[in-house]
Amino acid sequence: MAPVILPLLVAVVVLGATPSAAAQAPAGQATMAWHVTIAPSWFDPSTAPPQITPFGILYALHDALVRPYPGQKMGPSLAESWRESPDGKTYEFRLRAGLRFHNGDPVTAEDVRFSFERYKGAGAKILQERVRQVEVVSPLVVRFQLKEPWPDFMTFYGTTATAAGIVVPKKYLTEVGDDAFKKHPIGAGPYRFVSHKPGVEVVLEAYPGYWRRVPNVKTLVMKSVPESTTRAVMLKSGEADIGYVLDGPDAEGLKRDPRMQVVSSKHASIFWVEFADQWDPKSPWHDKRMRLAVNFALNRQQINEAACLGLCPPAGVIVPRVMDFALQVEPPPYDLTKAKQLLADAGYPNGLDAGEFVGIPGFPTVAESVLNYLTAAGIRMKMRATERAAFYSDWKEKKLRGLFLTAVGNSGNAASRVEAFIQSKGAYAYGGYPDIDDLFLQQARERDPKKREALLHKIQQLTIDRAMFAPVMDLRVLMGVGPRIARHTITDIWMSPFPSYEDMELKD
Repeated sequence: MAPVILPLLVAVVVLGATPSAAAQAPAGQATMAWHVTIAPSWFDPSTAPPQITPFGILYALHDALVRPYPGQKMGPSLAESWRESPDGKTYEFRLRAGLRFHNGDPVTAEDVRFSFERYKGAGAKILQERVRQVEVVSPLVVRFQLKEPWPDFMTFYGTTATAAGIVVPKKYLTEVGDDAFKKHPIGAGPYRFVSHKPGVEVVLEAYPGYWRRVPNVKTLVMKSVPESTTRAVMLKSGEADIGYVLDGPDAEGLKRDPRMQVVSSKHASIFWVEFADQWDPKSPWHDKRMRLAVNFALNRQQINEAACLGLCPPAGVIVPRVMDFALQVEPPPYDLTKAKQLLADAGYPNGLDAGEFVGIPGFPTVAESVLNYLTAAGIRMKMRATERAAFYSDWKEKKLRGLFLTAVGNSGNAASRVEAFIQSKGAYAYGGYPDIDDLFLQQARERDPKKREALLHKIQQLTIDRAMFAPVMDLRVLMGVGPRIARHTITDIWMSPFPSYEDMELKD
C-alpha cells in the first residue's frame, strides 16, 4: 500500500551524522557510579515508571522514533521525519532507511507498532484511550490515528514523559519472551548489552552502527553504588569517572579537589511529600489542617542548603517550574509555631505517632531533613529503607501509606504531571477530585495554548488550596566528574540529568 500524503501542518526533517567506516573507532572505558541499584526492569521500556532514572539505561541501549538529544528538544531519531494532519488526529512517521537492531534485525514500522502495543508503563492508559489505531503503511512508514485531537500526543510519545516511543525488536522479543529480554536486551541505541551482575554492574559496548554517530567511548560500566560517600571516594580514587546524584556534603568535598568537577543538572525534577491516606475519612491526613501543618513544618531553604548546596529552589507546587504551563508560585513559609497550632486544632496538641516514613532512595539528606522537621513539629515517624525499583513498584501498587517522600524527574509538561499524579485516574494518584478531573479533560482537548495554560494553572492552584501535597524543592542533581573525562555531556540533553553517551569523550 502506497503511503497517503497528509496535508502538512508540522514536518520535521533532520539529517543526522551517518556512521561510516572512516569514523574513528571507539576506545577506552568509562565507569559511572549510580546512586541506586540498577534494576533489570529498566532494560525493557515497556514497564518504565514516570521517572527519569530508568532513562539513564534506556537511552544507552535503545532508541525512539523521536526523542531529546543534543541540539534537539524533541528531534527525529529512528524516524527521519514526522507530520501532523491539520485536524490534529493523525501523526505519520517515516523511519530512516537501513536502521538495524544490535542483533542485525532491521528496524521496521512493524517493530514500532509492536512496541507501542506492548507498552504498559507510565502513560499507557491515556495513550491507549486516545490512540484509535497504529497502522503500518509500509516497512518504513507508520501512522497513528487518534480518536480526537490531542495536543499532548507528541509530549507523551516523544519525550521522557513516557517510554512509549522507544522501539524494541518484535522478532527477537517474540522468540525469547519478556523475562529473557530483561536478561539480554536487544535495542537500537548507541550501546549494546554485554553483561549484568545483579546489584553490582552493567557492562555496555559501543554499537558502531548507531545512526547519529559512532560512540567515542568503547565500553561503559554502570556500577550500582547506593552510598553517596562511596561514589565520591570512587571518583577521587579513579575507580569511577562520573558519580551520579551526589549528596550535598559529598559534592561540597569534591568541589575542593581541583581535579574534580561538580555539575548541576537542568532537568525537570521535584520532591514532594505525598499524603497517601488523605482520601480516607478515618485517617488523620484526611484533615486539611494536618496537611497544612506538614507544609508549614518544612524549612525548604535549609533542606536545599544541606542537600544540594543551595542550588535546588524551594517549591510551592509539584509541577517543576521549568516545565511548560507550570504555575509559578512561592513555597509555603517555614512556620513551626503555626504547624504545631494546626496539629493542636486538629486534635493533636501533643503531636502524633504517624508510623513509617519512606523516602525515595538515593537522596538520604533530603529524606532525613524532611523527617527531622516533621519530628520537630510533633509528627513522629520512623524511616524505612527500600530500593528504587521496589519504591516505584510499591508506589504504583498503592502499597506506600501515610506520608512518604517522592521525586519525579521525567520531562513533559504540566499536563503530563497532572495526568500521572493529580487527576484521580492517574497511575500514581491515590485519589482526586471530580472538578480537577473535568479540568484535566478540558485542557486535553484544548488546542489554544493560552487557554490550556489557564486550565492547567487552575488545576495546580486547586492542589495548593486543598493542600493535596507538600512540595519540597525542585531538584538540581549534583553530578561528580573525574579527571579522565574530556567531555561529560551531562547537561547537553533537554531536561535530562544523564550524559549523551555517544558524545562523551575521554582524555588521551
